[in-house]
Amino acid sequence: MRIIFIFTLVYLTAFSAFAQVDIINLLSVPFPSNLIGSGDGNTITWVFNDKGERNIFIAKAPDFEAKNLTSFVGDEGLEISNLQLSKNGSHLVFVRGNAPNSKGEPANPAQLMTSADRMIWIADLVTDSLQKIGNGTSPAFSPDGSKLIYLNKGEVWQSPVGKKPETVKLFFLRGGVQSLRWSPDGSKIAFVANRGDHSFIGYFDIKFNKVMYVDPSIDVDSEPAWSPDGLSLAFIRSPFEKDKLLFAPKRQGHPWSIRIHNIETGETKEIWKAQPGQGSVLYGELPVNTSKLIWAKSNQLVFPWEQNGWQQLYALDINTKKVKHLSHGEGEVENAEISPDLSMLYYTTNIGDIDRRHIWKYDFNTNLSTQITTENIEWSPVHTSQGLAYLYSTSTKPAWPAIMKNNGMTEDLAKKSFPQSFPKSGLVIPTAIKITATDGMKVPAQLFVPATKKEGDKRPAVIFLHGGSRRQMLLGFNYGQYYSHAYALNQYFASKGYIVISLNFRSGIGYGLNFREAENYGATGASEFYDVLGTGLYLKSREDVDPDKITLWGGSYGGYLTAMALSRASDLFACGVDIHGVHDWNEGIRNFVPSYVPEKMPDFKALAFRSSPEHSVDGWKSPVLFIHGDDDRNVNFTETVRMAELLRKKNVYFEQLVLPDEVHSFLLHKNWLKAYEATFEFMERMLKKK
Repeated sequence: MRIIFIFTLVYLTAFSAFAQVDIINLLSVPFPSNLIGSGDGNTITWVFNDKGERNIFIAKAPDFEAKNLTSFVGDEGLEISNLQLSKNGSHLVFVRGNAPNSKGEPANPAQLMTSADRMIWIADLVTDSLQKIGNGTSPAFSPDGSKLIYLNKGEVWQSPVGKKPETVKLFFLRGGVQSLRWSPDGSKIAFVANRGDHSFIGYFDIKFNKVMYVDPSIDVDSEPAWSPDGLSLAFIRSPFEKDKLLFAPKRQGHPWSIRIHNIETGETKEIWKAQPGQGSVLYGELPVNTSKLIWAKSNQLVFPWEQNGWQQLYALDINTKKVKHLSHGEGEVENAEISPDLSMLYYTTNIGDIDRRHIWKYDFNTNLSTQITTENIEWSPVHTSQGLAYLYSTSTKPAWPAIMKNNGMTEDLAKKSFPQSFPKSGLVIPTAIKITATDGMKVPAQLFVPATKKEGDKRPAVIFLHGGSRRQMLLGFNYGQYYSHAYALNQYFASKGYIVISLNFRSGIGYGLNFREAENYGATGASEFYDVLGTGLYLKSREDVDPDKITLWGGSYGGYLTAMALSRASDLFACGVDIHGVHDWNEGIRNFVPSYVPEKMPDFKALAFRSSPEHSVDGWKSPVLFIHGDDDRNVNFTETVRMAELLRKKNVYFEQLVLPDEVHSFLLHKNWLKAYEATFEFMERMLKKK
């Protein structure tokens, strides 16, 4: 038996080492997300998306051996989100299902004959039972774990925990509520009431069945955060700006502030205000897994600020009003979590390693910052009784959960779930480079050089353009599934002999405020196109690149830049793949800001159109593949329909892959495979014609 075991182990190891590098195998690894922990530090849980089959895994102290909590089967395209553990780890609540579009229809790309609407589930981790609560989102356990509140169509509902669900409506308000926050003693629930051009902070007093608004104003109030004693409610106030539009730089504005409401006296005071100039605008798009306001020990309030040109963490002493800078260096903080005793702040940042992510901690006892992880790309720190749980990836391994134990040893969780089919060899390690844009700006990028390249070779080349544009590609598999998949396809191109550049063009995150809020970017001049053009010219100048076989691909914002390149520089770019790209900024902006009426801003409307691919379509000559789901809520499907119509009139060759009922970030695994296989096959076929 021992001989057979050793032989099997050697066989499986060898099989994994020489597994085929193909798109199916590269996307075969379950993607982890939503890593959370219980208040007592003894339970962690996360979601694995295994080729479209989404399930929750759980691990408990002391050994944290992972096991399935749910057993949903099939590539059904139903998301699992909003995970929350009760403080003692006895119950887990989550939401399964998809958000509705503007017509109220939940996404259903698998054409299921059952409802795809969002449904709240609760799991009893002691009895291993699972039951539905009802339709809704944003569930939250009371501090003692006896009750559960959630939102359903903007109304707040409550259900008991550990008993047969008997849901009751707690309260509802005009316009609906969001951002529910229990007070520490469970007697009140803070919330945000969104009224369109303004919003209020309020709280519901359960004992008196009464709603109280906190210092209502004409501004936008958000991020309610209870003090540990429950006597104060902190929140952020941002001035309303009527003409503030997306996809346009915003480096400064009317300063935002932090206010604190005293529950006993009913008095609200401004305790801190950003300085004019740099950092005066609250930037809210960086990925976070907590509130922007975090209470720490000794009455300190942690908040993000860009005073030094980087999104970093500061602590405000409520008593002295002094502000302390917690994270130093060039880099940005993305998420943070406080330890149960409020003494240790864990955060994810690229400080000191600009093209990766690592986990740091700030100790409020010693007032020192320390880097905890150093070797790979790490994020989503969760404090446990046995150490620090987190997610990580490398240049050759996709995201995976791990735990760094108190003894300093680190080990992977759920090892048996990692597929043997994933190719551990055959992948290349990208290097960081700088591209000179055609306007002279230096722009970061990652270069993938095929391992099979020989001296004198002339290889095809491909440029990848991420979406967002508030995104950053890393020197390894990304922490977001969309871009982890994109990194995998770049690796596949490299395995097939392509020189690959993943371009972190201006207006992306990770490189500071001025890089993100680049002058004339997006709808105000499309200055990112200079980065793309500079990358194409750089590839053309390389001795190992065939200058007639330079291509590009991207999704969303990357689809927009792909279309810009093909419409403005078809002589340089042989072909491209445009995945759900924006083609007219006036349409793209209105999709996110319904109040935008281009006719009321004629000068901006004209500039936005000049910054769009539709404006320069007369220069489009190269073939293109359009890929788009027709239930896309981020980029209207009509953007692709209209561009295809224009290309037909110009007799420009294009192909299409339409995914019925699919959304922006594809919900079905089979659609990721279709899209990526079609992308590679199209480029291969077009380049052979060259």
